Amino acid sequence: MTTTTTDGVGRLVERVNSGAYGLDPAEERIAVAFTTSQAVRHRGRSGGYRNEVLSLRLGAAVGSCAVEPGALPAGALDDCVGASVAELLAHPLPPVRIAALDAFLLLARPHTPAHGARPVPIPAGSSLDRSRARARAVVGLVPAEARRVLVVGVVNSLLEQLRERGTAYLPCDLKGGRTEWGEPVRTEAELDDCDALLVSGMTLGNGSFETFAEHARQTGKPLVMFAQTGSAVLPRLLGDGVTAVSAEPYPFFWLDGGPGTIHLYGGAR
Repeated sequence: MTTTTTDGVGRLVERVNSGAYGLDPAEERIAVAFTTSQAVRHRGRSGGYRNEVLSLRLGAAVGSCAVEPGALPAGALDDCVGASVAELLAHPLPPVRIAALDAFLLLARPHTPAHGARPVPIPAGSSLDRSRARARAVVGLVPAEARRVLVVGVVNSLLEQLRERGTAYLPCDLKGGRTEWGEPVRTEAELDDCDALLVSGMTLGNGSFETFAEHARQTGKPLVMFAQTGSAVLPRLLGDGVTAVSAEPYPFFWLDGGPGTIHLYGGAR
């Protein structure tokens, strides 16, 4: 992976390659690579969306990175299986690099209280019920005094929770469009217009994460990450721009109707 010491993910990769997490990435090999595709339209919602996720299995850990549907080359899975983590950290595709980093860190630092995680149960129910339960936990990480929150990666359940607590928000997503309440979704983040940031882990895969992390470092604004992509990566960046993380490793809430768990790091206790 091409990195510099000027960005948080780059510094993290350097620590991984130096053996700082107790495992040698050159000795850890990916056993299984797979993609998960989803299309959803919740009952009572006016619109729907699609997801696609690349996941890599490393021992008991599954690392994941979201990709644009259909964007992953056909040979990407073949590149991953049998390859070492060290090799994949230098892969030309950013989603492969992030998924490999995520798998390695989840193996080395699983989501347990010993590593700083606070488990939060997500009850069984419909996809919408579970989405709302997750959203309550995620929005709880945003400081109550925040007056206007930049939301990057629009999830209507998160916006719904912000609305319920009376917090203004600025929705931003590369896909644009409108929210469930007809509000325009910006395609470019207006960082100066907010006093807190609520950002999807998908920004790790598309290369925009560092923009938000650096803004948080420079201004001291809270940066809360909600992460299916990079659920084990972002907790290791707490204090390096990131204030709090909702970590949700594979399998995600939308894959199963039974009870599950997300893991919170940082934020108010």
